Amino acid sequence: MDLKNSVEVSASGLRAQSLRMRIIAENLANADSVATTPGGQPYRRRVATFESEVDRASGAQGVNVRSIEGDKTAFQRVYQPGNPAADATGYVLRPNVNSLVESADMKAAQRAYEANLNAIEAAKGMTMRTIDLLK
Repeated sequence: MDLKNSVEVSASGLRAQSLRMRIIAENLANADSVATTPGGQPYRRRVATFESEVDRASGAQGVNVRSIEGDKTAFQRVYQPGNPAADATGYVLRPNVNSLVESADMKAAQRAYEANLNAIEAAKGMTMRTIDLLK
């Protein structure tokens, strides 16, 4: 694999982790939101799934977003009869977002982003050293 391919692979990783961090930030921002109508559905946590993708021209393997789907875990029911979003029995459905899990996922996405950025910097450094040797 040449340096151009390694940069392309790392760039696909940067795009994937950037998208993952945006989705996690959206989840965290909506962790306390409830439905706007009585008995309605609150915000549903979203999760990005990835798949490997082969560039046929170069043979390099990158990352592609397969889908962004809603998490199927159940909503938490909280008894709040005075809440405008409460159903007939006084329960409000809360989003299925766990802030602790989202924070851990955000940290993992940040580390993966940094690793891809470091790989690009290393490829850039090797290219610059090669150019210096050819002078």
